[in-house]
Amino acid sequence: MRTVAIVQARMSSSRLPGKVLKVLAGKPVLYHIYERLSECRLLDAIVFATSTEETDNPIALFCEEVGAPCFRGDLADVLDRYYQTALKNDADVIVRITGDCPVIDPVVVDAVVAGFLSGNYDFYGLGGEFPDGLDCTVFSFKAIQKAWKESILLSDREHVGPYIERNPEVFKSGVLELFVGLSSMRWTLDEPQDFELLSLIYTELYKQGTIFYTHQIVEFLKINPSLLKINSNIIRNEGYLKSLLAEGINLDD
Repeated sequence: MRTVAIVQARMSSSRLPGKVLKVLAGKPVLYHIYERLSECRLLDAIVFATSTEETDNPIALFCEEVGAPCFRGDLADVLDRYYQTALKNDADVIVRITGDCPVIDPVVVDAVVAGFLSGNYDFYGLGGEFPDGLDCTVFSFKAIQKAWKESILLSDREHVGPYIERNPEVFKSGVLELFVGLSSMRWTLDEPQDFELLSLIYTELYKQGTIFYTHQIVEFLKINPSLLKINSNIIRNEGYLKSLLAEGINLDD
């Protein structure tokens, strides 16, 4: 069974254009993601999935420079991009990572993959009170393929997992809860304030050739609690919520 991490990345973010190649501690964000995922024990491959748009040529060039596989597909239909990437790379198990998570933790990723492999799951993800930026979800290829064939909503095509999550009678899902009381922490990269905080984290904790882990970030922020205010006003999963609102879907209904 071949387990492939697919890292979705684009340069055309509306809130922070070019964020996936912004520089933290002298290296682009995608470099840090690739370096961190390379520490995972349960991944057989790491593939970047970007679009065929000319604006995403720098991502393809980055992949060439670091020797990482890169698939280029539809910009808006991310589900199709995942399906085609998985198909081309013979993936039986697909680990979804987004290009805005420069502190993704390989220990957490391995734990989620191990949880997925322990049962006959179609979908398995990190849940509970975890910091925004450690997001990791695992899918079977068959689940992605079925969603790819049946999804109609634009929000389902743009965000990969919602169709599967909304149909528990069809797909077997599971959740791994590793953290308590950390959901207010935001370590993802969507806004300038996020970049400000992540720059401070990397300046403090990053050393060339090694990676730092979740517990080190938590300890650093506990010592410097004022840093949490830098991006505390940003709504979690704002991009997905905007996609739903654009289609007239209200999660409160």
